Amino acid sequence: MNDGLVTPDRVYSVSELTELVKAALEVAFPRVWVEGEISAYTRAASGHIYFSLKDEKSVLKAVLWKSEAQRVPFEMETGLKVVCRGRITVYAARGYYQLSVDLVEPKGKGALQLAFEQLKEKLRAEGLFDPGRKKKLPLRPKTIGVVTSPTGAAVRDILHVLERRYAKLHILVYPAKVQGEGAASEIAAGLDYLGGLPEVDVIIVGRGGGSIEDLWAFNEETVARAIFRSPKPVISAVGHEIDFTIADFVADVRAATPSAAAEIVIEKEEAFEERIATMTQRLGELVRAGLRDRRLDVGDLAEHRIFDNFRLGLKDLVQRVDDLDMRARTVLRFRQKELVEARGTARLLGERVVHLIRRKLSDRRAAWERLTAGLGSLSPLNILKKGYTLCWTGGGLRLARRIEEIAAADSVIVSFHKGEFEALVRSVDRAKLLESRFLKEGS
Repeated sequence: MNDGLVTPDRVYSVSELTELVKAALEVAFPRVWVEGEISAYTRAASGHIYFSLKDEKSVLKAVLWKSEAQRVPFEMETGLKVVCRGRITVYAARGYYQLSVDLVEPKGKGALQLAFEQLKEKLRAEGLFDPGRKKKLPLRPKTIGVVTSPTGAAVRDILHVLERRYAKLHILVYPAKVQGEGAASEIAAGLDYLGGLPEVDVIIVGRGGGSIEDLWAFNEETVARAIFRSPKPVISAVGHEIDFTIADFVADVRAATPSAAAEIVIEKEEAFEERIATMTQRLGELVRAGLRDRRLDVGDLAEHRIFDNFRLGLKDLVQRVDDLDMRARTVLRFRQKELVEARGTARLLGERVVHLIRRKLSDRRAAWERLTAGLGSLSPLNILKKGYTLCWTGGGLRLARRIEEIAAADSVIVSFHKGEFEALVRSVDRAKLLESRFLKEGS
């Protein structure tokens, strides 16, 4: 190595010779690319990273200073094959040469893709993707928080859908950068802020489409953990339909685009309105079915022979039942019309309709029970059900109330609770007491 810097006959100190070697190497290799497998990986408390690159035959020490290490998007680890760019330097204190690295790329795979896979596996292991931890969207949100760029297409798409489908919905927009340096921190801050507002029911976080570099803020661990700790359900709405971001995996619901996120929120509202309409229709059917059953019961009673003397009273009851039926139909039609005309207040109206129908039904049921109880107290059928009978004379036209009304050879009709028969009287004993009959039966 005689290039004019070293004199063969001179005796050099270790430091002097090391400095000559250092100068020669650093001039000869100002910048070089080196491929190898990481081994002996160590991150110092200072933030500098020390490791070695090795292949089948040799090992080269390397150092990645903190300033450059902060720009590496993936986690370096022992066993990972990489391509490093740097300068050859000599560490004079130990007398060995090393590669001072300024750029690291994973071999065979992009740095961002590797960083994505590493973070995805890390968060999966911690349970951040667990379906059991995901929060359900509210049925009828009143206020929606949106974290996105205030000037981007995403916020315009969301506002357009929400205003077109349900104009009275309140929207709070937290302006944040959605790409570039500092974007992840602003997005996380927006999620924390909106999640802490009591009036916010659900949060949409996202942006329009772009390259993997444009969307990278939604693959940052900072954003993922902000979504996970949000007390409000979060919809991830990054504008790409095929690929997923880390935010998509952590969010409670993933939407392919910001517009789709707005549609999801509205679908919950419309599903709630449909439930109210279905419940209202079902209640109406139950009221009408109950009234039909009561009308049939009254009609059956009115046809019985025993109630010849009560027909006028029963007709009045039938008329009252019909009146209740018509009033119930009118109330239902009126409430259903209100529901259609006031769609914006569906939940409140639905609750009022249900409450009113239940109250009306309860009032009508109570009135019916009072009428039925009164009718039952007057009904001879309650006596016949206990085993007693009624005796008719005169061809079944007159009810015999005393023994004196019956004579031998009379033809009588005897009525039970269900059924009757005709009999010919052979003899009449007006002195015999009913008690003796029961005594004989008991013996």
